[in-house]
Amino acid sequence: MKFFIDTADVDEIREAASLGILDGVTTNPSLVAKTGKPFRQVIEEIVAVVDGPISAEVTATDFEGMCREAKELHAIHENIVVKIPITREGLRAVKWCTGEGIPTNVTLCFHPLQALMAAKAGARYISPFVGRLDDISSDGMELVAQIRQIYDNYGFDTEVLVASVRNPMHVVQAALMGADVATIPYKVIAQLLAHPLTDIGLEKFLEDWKKVPKAD
Repeated sequence: MKFFIDTADVDEIREAASLGILDGVTTNPSLVAKTGKPFRQVIEEIVAVVDGPISAEVTATDFEGMCREAKELHAIHENIVVKIPITREGLRAVKWCTGEGIPTNVTLCFHPLQALMAAKAGARYISPFVGRLDDISSDGMELVAQIRQIYDNYGFDTEVLVASVRNPMHVVQAALMGADVATIPYKVIAQLLAHPLTDIGLEKFLEDWKKVPKAD
């Protein structure tokens, strides 16, 4: 399973990249706004750090506007994947992008039928938002399992990109279900390695090492 980081903070991206586990980046307008920097500057800084898919989202809501923005975004760098919401106009834009050779990440997916339609339109990625479903007392990971089964049933190439990840268990469940990608906030990436028994074991090893006689 590929690990993307869900942020527009270049310092967080550099730190995650230093671990040797980072395959790509996802951003959205909210994350870019937190940086306080112009949008294009943020994307260009990310491109300089990560050699992998970088999702950048359109802000237009009409078909023509989405297509225009998609073309502009992908022109920044070949690694740019255009994020498009799963609306009627968005689905039309995904189909247009597919025809133009522009990869898309269909976002704000909350139902397996949305995922099915996105795949039929040629999306590179589908992003089920598991945490937001959990927030309304639904099972976000069940949606991932449903999408995985549908895509496997019919041989779709669209990759399942688990988004709105809130904790390490979302990542574990995504991997067990066969998701292609999990896009993970920096805070959660930092939690993936943590385990109390690892800390206790290391402390014990180091304490015992102090007892080993040192050569003269």
